[in-house]
Amino acid sequence: MIEAIIGIGVMGVAMLGLAQIFLLGVANNRRGGEIAAASFFAQQRIEYLRALTAEELNGFPSTARGESADETIDANGDGTPEFRRITQITAGNQSYTVKILVFPAAKIGADAAALTANPWGNRVRAVLNTVISR
Repeated sequence: MIEAIIGIGVMGVAMLGLAQIFLLGVANNRRGGEIAAASFFAQQRIEYLRALTAEELNGFPSTARGESADETIDANGDGTPEFRRITQITAGNQSYTVKILVFPAAKIGADAAALTANPWGNRVRAVLNTVISR
């Protein structure tokens, strides 16, 4: 009887360890999915900006075209935004430096300047930088 109780205790401890590993795996998969989706939304914005003319890039964001440099993204259309995308464009000599930052929904109400000043401290999910020449 004592051996059975000890055996059950050892099995219980082993199962708790396995449960923790399982939960860690689920959390890592969720975070990986967030990063993949955020990278897609950042790349989507860069492709959009590459299609603009120099005049349109100089006027970005244009309310007439429905653009925003700081927007929320509802990825699955359920009415709840999952991401916040911030677009920064710096005009140079016949080129534009573009930086796209995508944050999780928890950062939707945060100050944009604070987010861009310390993106890694604010749990940024994707950062893409590029140069667009015109």
